[in-house]
Amino acid sequence: MTDQSDSSPQGPRHKSIFLLPNLFTTAAMFAGFYAIIAAQTERFSAAAIAIFIAMILDTVDGRVARMTNTQTEFGAEYDSLADLISFGLAPALVMYQWSLIYLNDAGPGWAKLGWLAAFFYTAAAAMRLARFNVPSADEDKRYFTGLPSPTAAALMIGMVWIWHDSGFSGETFRIPAFILTITAGALMVSNIKYLTFKDIDYRSKVPFMGILLALVVLLLVAFDPPKVLFTGFLVYTLSGPVSLLLKKRRGES
Repeated sequence: MTDQSDSSPQGPRHKSIFLLPNLFTTAAMFAGFYAIIAAQTERFSAAAIAIFIAMILDTVDGRVARMTNTQTEFGAEYDSLADLISFGLAPALVMYQWSLIYLNDAGPGWAKLGWLAAFFYTAAAAMRLARFNVPSADEDKRYFTGLPSPTAAALMIGMVWIWHDSGFSGETFRIPAFILTITAGALMVSNIKYLTFKDIDYRSKVPFMGILLALVVLLLVAFDPPKVLFTGFLVYTLSGPVSLLLKKRRGES
């Protein structure tokens, strides 16, 4: 049943939005935008931290919307646009500013490859997000199709964070950076399956060792955030192709 006041001829209809989940989405988008600004002034560690904060906020906004029953079509579309900035545009530009820009000095024919690779990554992230918004009816909810854009962003920005904090110039890693940028973009638009972990019941009881393991992970992250985070996301990224190869060896479809 529709609200009678909505169809009143006295004025245009006003569609309200929920503040709380969209506030987290806006904060995530702000973090991605800040990462771009920080990279322009060569504050690459700050840019990396900002994108990882965006990842946390992106996780929170969806959970808040579900917990408070404030999920809307506007929120879903707004979240995708924010993700494109934080996990598509921002990682590409940070990587370009840190390393890909030095491909201009590699010799004739290399001048455009840096920004073209960055654009390819951004376009791939946009297509990945668009595909996520229009899932097929027979899609298995246990798996993502293609590498999730936050994971691709974590790989990109993790590489920047590790080597910048170690005192290395991006010029040294311009070829590995180029390869990683293209690979991360290609994995996002691939048909490789990745676990969503949506079937995990976080309210169920866990053994004591499970809590201890979580504590160890937190301590490792606190000890060396860039290396631990990058390693974790790299393992997840490799899990897709490895699982696909194992299935092919077993003759599974």
